[in-house]
Amino acid sequence: MQTALVCLKYDATRSVQLLAADVYERVCRSDFSVPGYCLVSVETFGDSVAFRRLMVDLKNELSEIHSPRVGKKLEYLSVGRFDQQVTTKFHLDGGPAECFLMLGYEPSAVGSRIQIADYSRCAHDLGLAPQEFLERHNPMFQEGFEILRPYIAEIPCFSNEQFQIVCINNSFAAYSSVDLSWQGVLHTAEILTPDDVARRVINSTMIAPVEEGTQEIISGEKVLEFVRTSVVHRRGHDKGYLADDG
Repeated sequence: MQTALVCLKYDATRSVQLLAADVYERVCRSDFSVPGYCLVSVETFGDSVAFRRLMVDLKNELSEIHSPRVGKKLEYLSVGRFDQQVTTKFHLDGGPAECFLMLGYEPSAVGSRIQIADYSRCAHDLGLAPQEFLERHNPMFQEGFEILRPYIAEIPCFSNEQFQIVCINNSFAAYSSVDLSWQGVLHTAEILTPDDVARRVINSTMIAPVEEGTQEIISGEKVLEFVRTSVVHRRGHDKGYLADDG
C-alpha cells in the first residue's frame, strides 16, 4: 500500500474538517481501492489533553461526513486510556459488523510496531465472507496466517516518539457492490522493548454508525472525562500486578 495513502500529517495550519475528509476516505471503505486504515502524525501538540480533544473533534467531523451519506451518525461505543505493552496476534476488537477504532498513541520510550492484515480483501479473493474466512482460516493459527501473509503490511510511519492517531476499520460486514458496507482489516501490535517502569499510553476509542436519534451509548460527560483524566489503566492482559496511574 502506498505510504501517501496511509500516512497523513496534521498541524495547526490545517483544519480538522479537511483532516476528517482524508481519514474518512481511507478508513470508511466499502470496497478495496483504499487501505481501510491510516495514521495521522500530530505535529503541534505536546499536551495529552489537547491531543485527546483533537481526537474527539476528529470523530465529530467524521460523523458530519457520514451522516448525510448514510443517514446514520457516528457514536462512541467505548473510550479509555491504557498502558498496552503486550504483543498481540492479528485480531478484531469486539464490536458490531460496522465499526472502526481511533487509537491515540502518546510519545513513549517503549518501542513497538503495528501491522495490518486486509482479511476482508483476502476473504473476497477466496469467495468467502469475512466472518467465514475467520472461521475457516483463523490467523491466530499458522495455517490461517500463511493464507493471510500476502495481505499483511506494516504501518511505515508509526513512531513511538510523537503523538499519532491510528484509525483502523474494525468491521466484519460482508462485501456487496449493491448494499455497501464497511470492509474491515485485522491489526496487531508487536512490543519491541517492554518496560514496566515506562508507559505506552493508548487513548483507545471504538466508533460505530447508529441511527439518528439513538440515545448516546457513551455520554458526553464520559467523553469529557476521557479527555481530561490523568488515569491510565495498567491491569490488562497479563499485567494484573500493576497499579493504575492516576
